[in-house]
Amino acid sequence: MKKTTLAFLILGFGLLVLLQIGWWLTRPAQKEVGPPPTDIPIRPVIVSSQSGSNLRGWFIPGRRGSGAILLLHGIHANRLAMLDRARFLHRAGYSVLLFDFQAHGESPGRRVTFGANESLDALAAVKYLRRQVQGEKVGAIGVSLGGAAALLGQEPLPVDALVLESVYPTIEEATSNRLRMRLGRLGSLFTPWLMLQMWGQFGISAQELRPIEHIHAVTVPVLVLAGTEDQHTTLAESLRLFGAANPPKEWWGVEGAAHQDLHHFTPQAYEERILEFFARTFRKTSRQRTGTASAVINKPR
Repeated sequence: MKKTTLAFLILGFGLLVLLQIGWWLTRPAQKEVGPPPTDIPIRPVIVSSQSGSNLRGWFIPGRRGSGAILLLHGIHANRLAMLDRARFLHRAGYSVLLFDFQAHGESPGRRVTFGANESLDALAAVKYLRRQVQGEKVGAIGVSLGGAAALLGQEPLPVDALVLESVYPTIEEATSNRLRMRLGRLGSLFTPWLMLQMWGQFGISAQELRPIEHIHAVTVPVLVLAGTEDQHTTLAESLRLFGAANPPKEWWGVEGAAHQDLHHFTPQAYEERILEFFARTFRKTSRQRTGTASAVINKPR
């Protein structure tokens, strides 16, 4: 009897821990962003999304004809995390849109959905950006959750070039990695239970959250970035995501970086790589429309 009682107590404690982990992973990350900085010509905007949220963001106009870049932040962050990227892109002449995903920053929302609802936000934002820079090339940089949101829509995000940073291939792997980091090697055994909780409590299916099964639909140039020491999304997982992408595609393994802001980790190299990628791929897109371009694949080193 005592053993049975102890077993039930252990089971009950385990379920409470799983519920707490599930809440922690999906909790809203709303906070006041504050007024925009004054060193760049920012215009506050609100973008209506089919996720049900009115997305708060900033639009920064650039030089006419230079193109535009959409910035998609990571999980439990907000547009401030992308502000330094916006600054160097603006200096290069690009128009820039950065915003808070639903349930992040100043955008309303009930819970984080790992890219499911956020993909609707990404689509709404790129449509808004295209209206602001009609006729110009539009690219996107998606970091972690932002990269998943760029891939998980019913159709590929309508951009001309795409940068994906530290993007998980499947939600099962992303969850298992985080459980192992917090609970040790056996932590990943709880992944199936968390997937069931996500479906039962939030109506989100693990089948909906597999960017690796969507990236094959992307036909524009793609640059995949990952830290070689990342434990949240391992190097092997990032290479699998890259392998599933269509050409033209490029790879950059950032030596020594973990699951962190790759721009902050190596600012000069990051800015040079990103600016060169967009300048070259935007030119290629223009030539392809006239039938004169050829694609090149850069394989991982």
